[in-house]
Amino acid sequence: MQPSVHEGTQAATTCDAVQVLTPGHHYDILIGAGLLGSAPAWQDLPRAVHAVVVSNPTVHGHYGQTLQRALMARYAKVSTVLLPDGEQHKNWTSLNLIFDHLLSTGCDRRTVLFALGGGVVGDITGFAAATYMRGVPFVQVPTTLLAQVDSSVGGKTAINHPLGKNMVGAFYQPQRVLCDLATLDTLPDRELRAGLAEVIKYGPIADMAFLDWIESQLDALLSRDRQALAHAVRRSCEIKALVVGQDERESGLRAILNFGHTFGHAIETGMGYGQWLHGEAVACGMVIAADLSAELGLIDHSLATRLRQLIERAGLPTQAPPMPMAQWFELMAVDKKAADGDIRYVLLSAPGQARMQAAPADVVERVIWRHTRDPATAAPPA
Repeated sequence: MQPSVHEGTQAATTCDAVQVLTPGHHYDILIGAGLLGSAPAWQDLPRAVHAVVVSNPTVHGHYGQTLQRALMARYAKVSTVLLPDGEQHKNWTSLNLIFDHLLSTGCDRRTVLFALGGGVVGDITGFAAATYMRGVPFVQVPTTLLAQVDSSVGGKTAINHPLGKNMVGAFYQPQRVLCDLATLDTLPDRELRAGLAEVIKYGPIADMAFLDWIESQLDALLSRDRQALAHAVRRSCEIKALVVGQDERESGLRAILNFGHTFGHAIETGMGYGQWLHGEAVACGMVIAADLSAELGLIDHSLATRLRQLIERAGLPTQAPPMPMAQWFELMAVDKKAADGDIRYVLLSAPGQARMQAAPADVVERVIWRHTRDPATAAPPA
């Protein structure tokens, strides 16, 4: 589907479509500016009487009315659920707010859910859609860079558990992902930098030419140049769509998308959800994982150094907060990639390639300590 660039209350300047093809489902990722108010962007979605928008107060205050006006042209009833903002609220309590609304307003199996927000809103809404009446359709409307390039694509839905991030969830694909680049205009600088971590990730694991481009265009990305952001989102989605299409349920190849996440999730959980943003933790996790890859002789140390320097330029942390080493290993042991008691890490096997494997505990410990801050400077990233 290719929406017109001239329709809607907020005209879309351009619209690219990236298709996600999985064995049981296919859908489009639409990328452009002004798509929220573009009527063609909402065509061909499932028909229903009721549409439910799930968001948080901040995002809904910016974009809720625009989305509601667009949906009212297709659905007789449009209602809204507002969730508390922040990773610390990605839990059963927030999930039940959605269920309470769906049940109290008589929503049936044809009801369509729309996730308007960042990764937290998208993950919770997707999980609610996967489980309400055993499955209702939903649409991802990501409003953060991180969600546009990663969490909204591929059908991973989840909530957090106090003992582990994203440990309760389901694979459930959306009907569409709509990335309106204009929503990035209101994104705080810290959130923008956190999203760049997931953009950077795609280079060393899949496309070194993209890594070259990110290095050359980093200033433009940080200044929110619309053309640069459009390319970053599109290429990131193309890579993720290709991987998800080959391995929807993360039985092998898809695990490479978790480069840096084993260490990053340990930081998020260990420090308390919300202290570090997901992208900040992943950025630091990528530095550790790249160094571990070099320590094991899989890549040259120069690539690990190059990645660390790019992450530093992006204003992202490269030093982990101090945690007891036993806590690191305890948290990494409950990572979803762990198997048969072994912690498995996504490591760089060559420039532009990654694989999952175990590593000697003493080597991992040495690398973690090398990238751990002094306790005196252990505050969360600014």
